[in-house]
Amino acid sequence: MRRNWAARLRQGTIGGIRAVTLENERLRVTVLPGKGGDVVEFLHKPTDTDFVWLSPQGLRDPRDHLQGAADDVAQFIDHYEGGWQEIFPNGGAPSEYRGARLAQHGEVSALPWECEVVADSPQEVAVRLSVRTRRLPYRMEKIMRLRSGTAALEVEGRATNESGQRLHAMWGQHIVYGRPFLHAGARIRLPQGVGVIPHETAINPPARRVRAGGPWKWPTVPADGGGETDLSVVQEPGSPSDIVYVTGFQEGWYEISGHIGMRVEWDASVLPYLWMWQELGASTGYPWWGRAYTVGLEPFSSMPTDGLAAAVAGGTALTLEPHETKVLTWRAEVMA
Repeated sequence: MRRNWAARLRQGTIGGIRAVTLENERLRVTVLPGKGGDVVEFLHKPTDTDFVWLSPQGLRDPRDHLQGAADDVAQFIDHYEGGWQEIFPNGGAPSEYRGARLAQHGEVSALPWECEVVADSPQEVAVRLSVRTRRLPYRMEKIMRLRSGTAALEVEGRATNESGQRLHAMWGQHIVYGRPFLHAGARIRLPQGVGVIPHETAINPPARRVRAGGPWKWPTVPADGGGETDLSVVQEPGSPSDIVYVTGFQEGWYEISGHIGMRVEWDASVLPYLWMWQELGASTGYPWWGRAYTVGLEPFSSMPTDGLAAAVAGGTALTLEPHETKVLTWRAEVMA
């Protein structure tokens, strides 16, 4: 019989998409190997708090959604249920790299991953997810682990260049927060001494939260309309949409908290940047239509969000030598 205490896991489907749930006394984490390895639930059971933002359009199986004009942005947006995504080898806008056209946030977030159970005991449960990209010769793997008695998800990821060519990539964790956890006045804490670089242009023109230019010192930065704004405080619904890049991490970590909190730690030698995406309802056209209230705090290898070719040109792209494997460890823990 299925174990229903301590650390345990179950496999099934959600909306026809393969799913696996890792659970213990304090935490329930649901992952979709059938769609990008997305995390679609990160529930702290004692407070009934789910940290994951869920898009108003809901979960859509890419296999059942074939209508509409094809473009390299819609490929991600049409099937974006919210959740947390693995982003590789292209981050942000569509890009072309050495003849390969890469869609927004492509490729692995749009692909089904293989899944196998590697630990299943009352002490811990773990699954290994793996996938090969289709346009570039990479293999991705991640082990997701939950230990009994903890409120932390532990992840070890691997990116392998399976070719004899020197290649580039962008690698990121698209971690976004939403209601009911996220609310105006929630606080974001980062290590001392980090800096802020605004995105060059507004993502929802003409309004933006942070004045172009910089770099600025975290957390109080020049506001676009004059004065200052405190980036450590989540703003009210309807506040300007924006994206900034946080740099200068000696240790990779952040905390976001209100009545309860989350701490994310990662290897800053692999992901030296943090993308801070704020979509608080000000974007009233495609694709949000004023319905989004979310903040993304996304550890990334590279910047800006203009795609792999721009990261290569700017010198921030990851470099993988022939047959090289890069390893990334990160963890997300509830602070209660």
